[in-house]
Amino acid sequence: MTTVVERIQQFNQNRKPELLDLKYQTMRENAFAFLRGTCHLFYKDLPASSPLNTAPPVWVCGDLHLENFGSYKGNDRLVYFDVNDFDEAALAPCTWDLARFLTSILVAAHNLKLEEAEARALCQNFLIAYTKVLAKGQVGIVNRETATGLVKELLQSLKKRKRKDFLNERTKKVGKTRRLLIDEKTLAIDSNQRDKIEASLEIWAAKQKKPKFFRLLDAAYRVAGTGSLGLERYILLVKGNGSPDSNYLLDLKTGVSSSLQPYVLLPQPYWATQAERIVTIQQRLQWAPPALLDTVSLDGQSYVLRELQPTDDAVKLEQWNGKLGRLRKVIETMAGIAAWGHLLSSGQQGPAIAGDLIAFAQSIDWHQTVLTYAHDYAIQVEADYETFRHAKL
Repeated sequence: MTTVVERIQQFNQNRKPELLDLKYQTMRENAFAFLRGTCHLFYKDLPASSPLNTAPPVWVCGDLHLENFGSYKGNDRLVYFDVNDFDEAALAPCTWDLARFLTSILVAAHNLKLEEAEARALCQNFLIAYTKVLAKGQVGIVNRETATGLVKELLQSLKKRKRKDFLNERTKKVGKTRRLLIDEKTLAIDSNQRDKIEASLEIWAAKQKKPKFFRLLDAAYRVAGTGSLGLERYILLVKGNGSPDSNYLLDLKTGVSSSLQPYVLLPQPYWATQAERIVTIQQRLQWAPPALLDTVSLDGQSYVLRELQPTDDAVKLEQWNGKLGRLRKVIETMAGIAAWGHLLSSGQQGPAIAGDLIAFAQSIDWHQTVLTYAHDYAIQVEADYETFRHAKL
């Protein structure tokens, strides 16, 4: 029988070594970081006979946790707060998303300075809010007008952000143009890889309305996330509307199989590439997905291409400042978003129709099943984290 450390090593064996070391270093920081970096363990450990498998099928984020929500500018150029990571997205029972999210609350309790009873209460708040929204069968949005509490504070603060400042944080001016900064968030790439990226981007850009907008100025490895660290990922600096202060930054991230794929019992649709899966499900789950969200082929591998925006950010949960009501509002907002996504994508290529989801929400008998599983698995995460933290890798 393989140990938890061996399972982690096997899953990550093909990743970029220097970034994999950074991933392991990040995962050692605390149990919540460990949870974020081991989505594959969560689903491998989920019993095939679990009652969680009997809930209605939906398009799930797959890695729903406290830090996979954030702000962004949608295709209507308005700023929203929504789920923002779909690498693990798949067709699965809705309770899979819920169980992973509740586990994240319980595991993050220490980081957030929450008592166990407070963390459990927040889990119940999440399930109640999710069920109420699902029962209504109506889809909503979170923007500056509808947001409350910490989420509203985040969205209001974004009004002050300027593209020039955003560029200055990540690039340096060289004459009348810019170059990417090479720091803890980036790694330099060789000229051969840059040329391949440029060629692939040109092929993609030729099909766009403004091909010259996407002329590549610079490229580097991007160091971001936890679970995806070590996968091929680049930050691209493109011409945009002109140098030096109207350039744009893009994220180019390889698409790999969902961690749910080996364990989900539901038949999955055919996807031409993994990047297509990620992009398609994101467009189904978000009310207003980003204007730039597409797939690009590079070296025979599929990548997700999206814009990096000044408005991209996450709620600072630690700013609940001992007022549990502030944290509860955020949790309930996230619950509503999860329910809206499940409703929004209902009936599209496999999920239950909205009527079935509404019927599911008429009872709360399943709440205790999800709560119990999340509680028990959070204990296992803590134990696995301690094993991993002391292992020599």
